[in-house]
Amino acid sequence: MTPTTETMVGIGGAAESTDMVLNIGPQHPSTHGVLRLKIVLDGERIIRAEPVIGYMHRGAEKLFEARDYRQIIMLANRHDWLSAFSNELGVVLAVERMLGMEVPERAVWLRTLLAELNRVLNHLMFLGSYPLELGGITPIFYAFREREELQHVMEEVSGGRMHYMFNRVGGLKEDLPAGWTTRARAAVADVRSRMDRFDGLVLGNEIFRGRTRGVGVLSPEAVHAYGVSGPIARGSGVDFDLRRDEPYLAYGELGDVLKVVTRAEGDCLARFECLLEQTHNALDLADACLDRLAELPPGPVNQRLPKVLKAPEGHTYAWTENPLGINGYYLVSKGEKTPYRLKLRSASYNNIQTLTELLPGTLVADMVAILGSMFFVVGDIDK
Repeated sequence: MTPTTETMVGIGGAAESTDMVLNIGPQHPSTHGVLRLKIVLDGERIIRAEPVIGYMHRGAEKLFEARDYRQIIMLANRHDWLSAFSNELGVVLAVERMLGMEVPERAVWLRTLLAELNRVLNHLMFLGSYPLELGGITPIFYAFREREELQHVMEEVSGGRMHYMFNRVGGLKEDLPAGWTTRARAAVADVRSRMDRFDGLVLGNEIFRGRTRGVGVLSPEAVHAYGVSGPIARGSGVDFDLRRDEPYLAYGELGDVLKVVTRAEGDCLARFECLLEQTHNALDLADACLDRLAELPPGPVNQRLPKVLKAPEGHTYAWTENPLGINGYYLVSKGEKTPYRLKLRSASYNNIQTLTELLPGTLVADMVAILGSMFFVVGDIDK
C-alpha cells in the first residue's frame, strides 16, 4: 500500500491579514476631479497611500513657450479655476519685474482689492463643499448665495465670471465702471453680515467637529518637508504669509488690517477654522482697499505698451500668496516676445503630496474628511 501524506490548508487566518489595494478615483466625488488615490488597506485601516496625478495634465507650461506675454495670461488663469484673478496676477508680476516696469498706483490698489475678492470666492467654495463631503448639505447653498453676490461685481468689472482676463502687463484692462465701488462695498457688507451662518451651521455642529477634531494631524515638520503653504500650513502653526512677510501690491500698507490666522492643532478642524477666519479678514482687506481707492485721484490703470512686447534676456522669480497657498513663477527670457521658459509652482501640487503621510494609520471613513481638508483644485496639481 502506497503511503499518503495529508496536508490541511486553512485560509481564514491568512485572509484577515491580507492587504487590499483600493483605488479612490480618478472619477470620484471626494477627489474634486480626476485625482486617483491608491490606498492599501489592512481591514478598515489605511497602511499606505499614494496620490496618482496627471490625468488632467494640459501642458500649460509648454504652451507658455508658444504664446506671447499677452496670450499666456489666458493659459495661466485656468489651472486653479477658483482663483483665476490671482493666477493672472502672478504672471504679470513676473513679466513686469523682468521689464522693470512700475504700475500706476490706482492699478496697484485695484489689483489688491480684486485679489482679496477672489480669495473670498475661492474660500466660500470650500466652506460649502467640505461640509457637503461629510454629509452636511445646507452650507453649500449658503456658500453659493454669497459667491453670487461677489460674482456679480467681479463680472461687472471684468466681463468674466470665472476666467476674468482683467490683468494686463503694466496694470489692468480698463478702469472701473461708474458706481462700481459703491456696489462692491454693498456686496462685501452683505456677505459679511451672513458669514456667521458658517460658524453656527458648521463649527457649531457636533457631528462636523466629531469628524474633524484630531483627524488628519499634519505636523509642522511635514509642512516644511513638503513645502506646504496657505491655510493648510497655517493650520499646523506655520506662521507664514507672503502678504505680510514679503509684501507685494499694496499689502505693505495694509499691515494694520491684514491678520495671519494660525492654529496649533494641525487637524482637519484647524484647517477649516483657518479658512473661515481668513475669509473674514479678506472681506476686511477689501473694505480697506475700497477706502483707499476713494481717496485716490482719477488716474491711469495701465501703462502704454509697444505693439510687440519683448522681455529682456534674463530670468526672474515672482511669487504670490494665492488663496490655496504660495504660487511661484520662474520666468526665463531670451529677449523674444515669448517666454523661453515659465515654470509654475502651484500650491495644490505640494499640498496634496502630504497625503502619503496623513492617510497611513487612519480609517477609511476618515479618508474623505482628510482629503477634503486639503482644499485643493486638481487643475492646480496637473497644470
